[in-house]
Amino acid sequence: MTPEQLSTAIVDVLTTLTSTGDLTVEGGVPTSVTVERPRQKGHGDYATNVAMQLGKKAGMNPRALAEKLKSGLEAIDGVAEVEIAGPGFLNITVAAGAQGEVAARVVAAGRAYGSNDAFAGEKVNLEFVSANPTGPIHIGGVRWAAVGDALGRVFTMSGAAVTREYYFNDHGSQIDRFSSSVLASAKGEPAPEDGYGGQYIHDIAAAVLAERPDALSAEDPQEVFRAVGVDMMFTEIKRSMTAFGVDFDVFFHEDELHKSGAVERAVARLRELGNVYEKDGATWLATEKFGDDKDRVVIKSDGNGAYLSGDLAYYLDKRERGFDRCLIMLGADHHGYVGRMMAMCAAFGDTPGTNLEILIGQMVNLLRDGQPMRMSKRAGTVVTIDDLVEAIGVDAGRYALTRYSSDVNIDLDLELWARATNDNPVYYVQYGHARTCRMIENATALGMSLEDAVAGFDPALLDHEREGELLRALAEFPRVVASAADLRHPHRVARYLEDTTAVFNKWYDTKECRMLPQGDEPVAPVNLARLVLTRAAQTVIANGLDLLGVSAPERM
Repeated sequence: MTPEQLSTAIVDVLTTLTSTGDLTVEGGVPTSVTVERPRQKGHGDYATNVAMQLGKKAGMNPRALAEKLKSGLEAIDGVAEVEIAGPGFLNITVAAGAQGEVAARVVAAGRAYGSNDAFAGEKVNLEFVSANPTGPIHIGGVRWAAVGDALGRVFTMSGAAVTREYYFNDHGSQIDRFSSSVLASAKGEPAPEDGYGGQYIHDIAAAVLAERPDALSAEDPQEVFRAVGVDMMFTEIKRSMTAFGVDFDVFFHEDELHKSGAVERAVARLRELGNVYEKDGATWLATEKFGDDKDRVVIKSDGNGAYLSGDLAYYLDKRERGFDRCLIMLGADHHGYVGRMMAMCAAFGDTPGTNLEILIGQMVNLLRDGQPMRMSKRAGTVVTIDDLVEAIGVDAGRYALTRYSSDVNIDLDLELWARATNDNPVYYVQYGHARTCRMIENATALGMSLEDAVAGFDPALLDHEREGELLRALAEFPRVVASAADLRHPHRVARYLEDTTAVFNKWYDTKECRMLPQGDEPVAPVNLARLVLTRAAQTVIANGLDLLGVSAPERM
């Protein structure tokens, strides 16, 4: 019996009580109630405070309402005991057979276990990384690559149709500085004062000259270096992302917004809505009335689009493509950008926080020998995605960056994340998965068939305390996935995996819970039941690692 099943059972009891006239709840019976694992042993398998939440609405003392619920819940198959604690908590103990059914459900669901329909029918656009093609992806962008891709996986498992999008900023002054830096390198000159440095600039300059030997003698050399150099840099960015396990569905070129008339269409739409006006020869968006600290220029007095103009056009383009939710992931230096973007969303008649959401990520510091890494050999100024992968690998890099809430600064000790020891969190979880694989291989060698184990599975045999703990941990996975999607916190999956692997290891180390028969003992039904439990643990760990884009090795 899972927390979701208990929640449904409690709602059913409440519904029955209201239909018989034994209970009246102001506003009606809720569609779901919170069921959690209690913090203290001896307080049952699950607990709920629904009686305290509904006591006032029902016009009853919470303990009196808890008594009514207790009677109804104890009549449900699979509920062994219900205890009332404190002001009205309900502590629920589940029968071993009902608890053990969790293992069979996990195995039957396989890769689909953990899925839910919280965002079913919704189209979600996730825009992340979107670093300017003026250099390699730095460590801040790498964090968004890991978190963004994991969030996309969590949303997909929660029923959403997800599009991963990279906004290719190929328009504006930064591209001009990049192209002039590459051109200067090709000429053997130092980079402009406001240009870019690093070995990669020299590499691109040489590559452009190899592809276009006439580049320096062209009518507009900087345009040649811009067009070819930007394309080369973006190809390099795509390569790095793919090598990191992140594949985008859409690469959207900013330049197209300005060439296609998308900016003009967006301004026209906002004008129709009465949210655009003219002043001092410029076109303004009335964002102050939607919570911004001031109105914003959209088209400058010289006729060129202000920075916000591209944002207007891009947001409208996403909405016209049918996306219900547009999530943008930005670095900490963009915090002041949020207010104007939310005001823009409202100016289009949409709902800020729903149709448009902006997630801000904080800084990442890489530590080597206890000291921060500050420079890349290749980039010259920042630590890049390739530096991280070279130091600890893709799996450790992705896990390390998704393990923490994105709104906190993190220090990653490269020595720790490179270790093949249990104090390295990704190694610990991956080794747990490899252990389940080895256990199943050993069972197969003894002639124990998983198919036979599932066919003859008796859930009541999984009645040891350690087995109950593991089953309850496995039952939590769907709720963890749903919570990670709802809160935009894929790090919850990583922390869950570490906790669940610890519970599995305790079960594995318990002599009374050995899966394999010892010595000349014949294979007993309890051994087969534990084989099903092992496969269930294997499935959950593999599914969780997949949500983080991390491999689940069979051997380590």
